[in-house]
Amino acid sequence: MEPRITLITLGVADVDRSIRFYRDGLGFSTSAKEGDPIAFFATAGVRLAVYPLDKLAEDIGPGVHAAKGFSGITLAHNVRRKEQVAEVLALAARAGGTIVKPAQDVFWGGYSGYFADPDGYFWEVAWAEQFQFDANGMLVI
Repeated sequence: MEPRITLITLGVADVDRSIRFYRDGLGFSTSAKEGDPIAFFATAGVRLAVYPLDKLAEDIGPGVHAAKGFSGITLAHNVRRKEQVAEVLALAARAGGTIVKPAQDVFWGGYSGYFADPDGYFWEVAWAEQFQFDANGMLVI
């Protein structure tokens, strides 16, 4: 068995709002419609899901409580061109996200910025000259 991450599920306050943010605002492909109890989004790699935060905590176990705030995890959208960092951040802002860190040169030699989705999940949008992508658009590491 090879190690892999196939799905990331975000616990959200409002599934319909998240569908609108990711589908309509950021252009993530999904067959979900408003009113569905969960939504799955196709990306070039790992799939993304949104599910009610309290239900997700309940699914994990009785001792797990739904919480908000920075959990120490960020999601990333790596882009092929430097100017795409600002473009993706602008998409997120128009869709109802919050720009947390505007696009800028960063200490590791790239260019990046951060936005928070409507539930406060942090996304880094990043470009670096050394980034390479495979035929499927996945970052080659």
